[in-house]
Amino acid sequence: MKIVTLSAIAVFSAISFVSCGQTVPPQQQATVAKNYSKDKVKDLSKYSQATFAAGCFWHEETLFESVKGVMEVVSGYAGGSTQDPSYESIETGKTGHAETINVYYNPSVISYATLLKVYFEGMEDPTQVNGQGPDRGTQYRSVIFYRNAAEQAAATSMVNELNKSGKYGRPIAATVVPLNKFWKAEGYHQDYINTNTDNPYVSRVSIPGIAHFQSAHPEMIKPGRNFSTGK
Repeated sequence: MKIVTLSAIAVFSAISFVSCGQTVPPQQQATVAKNYSKDKVKDLSKYSQATFAAGCFWHEETLFESVKGVMEVVSGYAGGSTQDPSYESIETGKTGHAETINVYYNPSVISYATLLKVYFEGMEDPTQVNGQGPDRGTQYRSVIFYRNAAEQAAATSMVNELNKSGKYGRPIAATVVPLNKFWKAEGYHQDYINTNTDNPYVSRVSIPGIAHFQSAHPEMIKPGRNFSTGK
């Protein structure tokens, strides 16, 4: 019989009850990482775009922004029917939207196929339906939003390959659907992890998850963005 200590249960419980949706009001989000700086790319029109949903957009935004070849990542909402949705409305799970990121990337440095690799390997569990980790609900579902036939084919092919390989033991939960409209999220959600490192969800869930991917693929990570090494 496997014995689980009370301390282990306590740690699991602490993590389980901390979720992306448990936020403090924007006016109270003042914890800023003093050593964090970000060069804003003024003209994004010359870069390719990719759009993904997989749990909390804070996590996904920071993960992808740490990858070489990614120029900018914007947190937002997609997949629903409500016009100009707010965070409060999508968190009800009734608008049909998912927390989503829009990735601007340089295709001469990183390919769409590699972004798909980051997407799947950066998840806590690619087989989890309607959520990732403690974040549960249709607003946290996994979706690959495609803009053209090439993206659709690449995404569908990778999902099929992963399912065929049996790598994750269960079917991949991500759906592959056309992008209708991406709505940018409120300003306080942008770069949230890097500017709110003391937030319990950030410190207990997001950063460890991002660091896990980064430690497995250090060659892909930009200097100064690796949580696993602090470099």
